[in-house]
Amino acid sequence: VINGSHYALLGIGFGLIFATTRLVHFAYGPIFTFAAYIGWAVAGGLGLPVWLGLLAAIAGAVVLGLGSYLLVYRPLEVRNAPLLVPLIASLGMYIVLENLVGILFGSGVRVVEDLDYGIHFVGPAFFTTIHVWQVASFVIIGLALAAFLRWTRYGKAILAMTDDPDMARIIGIDTVKITLLVFALGSAISAVPAVLILLKDGASTHMGFAAVFMAFVAVIVGGVGSLKGAAAGGFLLGLVQSLGLWQIPTEWQASIAFVILFAMIMLRPEGLFGVRWR
Repeated sequence: VINGSHYALLGIGFGLIFATTRLVHFAYGPIFTFAAYIGWAVAGGLGLPVWLGLLAAIAGAVVLGLGSYLLVYRPLEVRNAPLLVPLIASLGMYIVLENLVGILFGSGVRVVEDLDYGIHFVGPAFFTTIHVWQVASFVIIGLALAAFLRWTRYGKAILAMTDDPDMARIIGIDTVKITLLVFALGSAISAVPAVLILLKDGASTHMGFAAVFMAFVAVIVGGVGSLKGAAAGGFLLGLVQSLGLWQIPTEWQASIAFVILFAMIMLRPEGLFGVRWR
């Protein structure tokens, strides 16, 4: 459940951008990494409260997310670049941002020290306060996002773009403004699991690869264009990985995601919720 909550949040954030803009935003990974390091700089480096580190991480992720769209993706949209060009640009951003993290913060693992996380026991199982925060953050963010999409004007505009971007543009929706909004929301969501992973395991310069890969798998498994599918896909991925640890060594844990992705593509390419491109 704990790993599932983490992957579900990543899937929601990545899927929100993917479903609305049709952009495979691989730079989502290093933005996630930047958020973790910004949280460390505030909570670990400056010794400020963790909640301030979280706010700083969210702000930093939003700035990077908006910057990636305005400086890279938007100019390509204006020029009507082929679909492959933004994908290549995203991979380029991934490499640049990942190396920039190492230049700014160093290549070592960064941890927030002197924090009492607390250990709780339920029968033979145990969990920490960080684990509780991981599950609670998924529930809170998931419910808040669902309410925003269902009952607000901007949320309904996002759903309209997710369903049919061309029709949304025809009926007068400002698609550029909505795209900026989803980049801000998706990037902000990524900062929450980033800071929680920082508190739990520490931040490393290469942590963004696992984040964006698991988010991408969650979106494909759940169904492209379905946010609840992305959440369900992330949860399923986390549960299967956790169960797999009983029989599979830790170093092979990542291979489970490849197996799930391959099986879903072969058996049900539209994903769990049957969403297809229009």
